[in-house]
Amino acid sequence: MSERTFTIEDLKRILLEGAGAEEGVDLDGDILDTEFEELGYESLALLETGGRIEREYGISLDDDVFTDNRTPRTLVTAINTQLEALVAP
Repeated sequence: MSERTFTIEDLKRILLEGAGAEEGVDLDGDILDTEFEELGYESLALLETGGRIEREYGISLDDDVFTDNRTPRTLVTAINTQLEALVAP
């Protein structure tokens, strides 16, 4: 099984596909440490994002993944940790 990595670009794409972008928010800017709420993504949009990540990457995210990871940087790290666990011997 090959190792798959989740990137900030993957997250941006999934956010845009699932919930779009709020007016005035530039996802192409430096958003790594900006809280999702400040980016205009609230619980429903994040639930949709989580579902899309689960389907695309074949993982199951904990219910509190978005409350524990309030920024794109920490979410990307958490998802990559799960992906690494899938390929670990």
